Amino acid sequence: MPDDGAGEFLYVGMNVRGSVATTWAGNKVFLEPSDVVFCDPARRHFLQLGEDCQMTFFRIPRCYLGVSESDLDRVLGVPVRHGEGMGALVSDFLSALAAEAEFHRSPIGDRLARSAVDLLAVLVMELLQTEAGGETSGASKAGSEMLSRIRIFVEEHLMEPDLSPESIARAHHISVRYLHKLFQNDGTSVSQWVRQRRLDSCRRELGRTSNRGTTVAAVAHRWGFNSASHFSRTFRDAYGMSPSEWQAVAASGVDSTLTNERADG
Repeated sequence: MPDDGAGEFLYVGMNVRGSVATTWAGNKVFLEPSDVVFCDPARRHFLQLGEDCQMTFFRIPRCYLGVSESDLDRVLGVPVRHGEGMGALVSDFLSALAAEAEFHRSPIGDRLARSAVDLLAVLVMELLQTEAGGETSGASKAGSEMLSRIRIFVEEHLMEPDLSPESIARAHHISVRYLHKLFQNDGTSVSQWVRQRRLDSCRRELGRTSNRGTTVAAVAHRWGFNSASHFSRTFRDAYGMSPSEWQAVAASGVDSTLTNERADG
C-alpha cells in the first residue's frame, strides 16, 4: 500500500490470494480471496500481509465517500465478505474493474470508476449502520436492509429528474410515510440524501479534467437538477464555492477519481 503523506486518500484492499489478516474489534480476522477491507496508509497495523499474499489496492479520495472523517475511521479494518450482500456486489465489480487494464485510462473506465465510488459509498453507509445497530431487533434489521436496497436504487436512478419520494416508495412497494421514517431514523430525509448524492456526482464530474469543455448547466441537468441557478446556489451552500470555481480548481491539477495499484507480499 503506497504512502499518502497528505492523508487525502483511503485505500480499499481486495485479497487476491494468500494470507491476509485484519485487526477488527480487538480480534485478528483472516480474509478469504475476494474479501475487501478499507485501509489507511497511516494505520498499517490494521493489516497483516503474509509472505505469499497478493492484494489489489484501490485508491479513493476520502471526500468522495460522503461521510465524516470520524465515520471513515469506524470502517477501517472491518472485513467485508465477498459472498453476501453489498460485499458481493462491490467485490465482483472491483474484480472486474481491476482485470480490464484497458479501462483504466479511458472514458469507459472513468464511468466505471464513478460507479465503483458510488458502490463503495453505499457500502460505507451499510457498515456504519451495522455498527450503530448492534444487536437490533428483527424489525430494525428489516428496516436497515430495506434502506440499503433503497439507497442502491437511488444510486442507479440519480440521473432521472422525476426521481422522488413517491417514485422510490412505489418501486419498493412501501408507503411514502414509511420511506420518510426509514431516512428519519438514519438522521436525514429522502430529499436531502438524494440531493447530496446528486451534488457529489456533479462535483466528481466537474472535477474530471476530461470534462473541461462540459458546461455547468449540462452537468447539472444530467444529474437531475432542472434549474442551473438553483443548482449553483445549492452547490455553493454545500461546498463553499460555485460549480465553475470548483471546475477551475480541479482543472489546475486534481487526481483521478479512482486508481488501483497491485501489491505483492
